[in-house]
Amino acid sequence: MTPPKDCPCGSGKEYAACCGPIINGAPAPTAEALMRSRYSAYVVGAIDYIDTSLAPEKHKGFDPEGARSWSESATWLGLTVHAVKDGGPDDQTGEVEFTAAFEQSGQRNEHREQAQFRREGEHWLYVDGQMVGATVRRESPKVGRNEPCPCGSGKKYKKCCMA
Repeated sequence: MTPPKDCPCGSGKEYAACCGPIINGAPAPTAEALMRSRYSAYVVGAIDYIDTSLAPEKHKGFDPEGARSWSESATWLGLTVHAVKDGGPDDQTGEVEFTAAFEQSGQRNEHREQAQFRREGEHWLYVDGQMVGATVRRESPKVGRNEPCPCGSGKKYKKCCMA
């Protein structure tokens, strides 16, 4: 794939001055830079980089063909960094919370993650991540167990639809 002019990570820089050098082997200066370069690698299809930027204990569980399929089948819509904790040039560990937006099979999706990174020598590595769930908003008030059932049966909720 021909590299894009603007970096897909949303930094506002050109790809050749942002994620391109990191994907091509230069060490990422921060955990956030590594995370941004991993997003850009999915956009440009650099799946080998996704593998090499993993912590050694994560290589065994990595599915390069699955990652390649996801990379190629998605239309990448953008990256949003929500929070960064540590992960600077003098740190050994860091956390980055981000959302990667993409479209797949005509449906818009968002992958929101709290990612963990660590430095080994001069290289930052992706260690693990936890999905961050969306906040659930109730459209109607919560029904108490001893209140009348909203179905209209006349029974208490706990003896009707809750059961």
